[in-house]
Amino acid sequence: MDPREFPTKGNLMLAKNSLMLARQGYDLMDKKRNILLKELMGLIDEAKDIQEEIDATFTKAYACLQRANIEHGISKVQELAFTVPIEDSLKMQTRSIMGTEIPLVEYTPSKDEKPPYSFYSTSDSLDEARIAFERVKELTADLATVETSAYRLAESIKKTQKRANALKNITIPSYQALVKDITNALEEKDREEFTRLKVIKRGRT
Repeated sequence: MDPREFPTKGNLMLAKNSLMLARQGYDLMDKKRNILLKELMGLIDEAKDIQEEIDATFTKAYACLQRANIEHGISKVQELAFTVPIEDSLKMQTRSIMGTEIPLVEYTPSKDEKPPYSFYSTSDSLDEARIAFERVKELTADLATVETSAYRLAESIKKTQKRANALKNITIPSYQALVKDITNALEEKDREEFTRLKVIKRGRT
């Protein structure tokens, strides 16, 4: 038998304190789960909006690129594409939501709006395609942040739910049963002691 289950007043106090802590823990897990769920729902809506904008911007960009290919030739457009500098402005940071680390992909568009190719040998279709693909790049960084954040929040919600269920279905009932058992045992012991004292008192009179 576990020494903590012995029917003593000290163990009863310990069991009641443990039960109280388990209930507080469950309340905290429940609040954390609700906060994370609210954040996740917001991210899902945000991801949907970003994805729709990406699809629309991609469609526009490819239409402009197709027109540029027709006007300049595919080989010329490919040659001009190599003049576009490699992107190195992406930065990764994190923030915490209820202990869950959320990534932040920061993209800083170039302030230089001048394209890396000359204007006189190109048409506006190429400029429009470049601007549209720049926007896609910016939106993709936003989508990466949102989708990765949503994934991590979903994992955290799953773990929180598991802990809350363990507290609700295992820990709390076990301490409730322990408090009840010790209380019943102590009450029975008190009744026996009362009966014994009564018998002794009768014997003396």
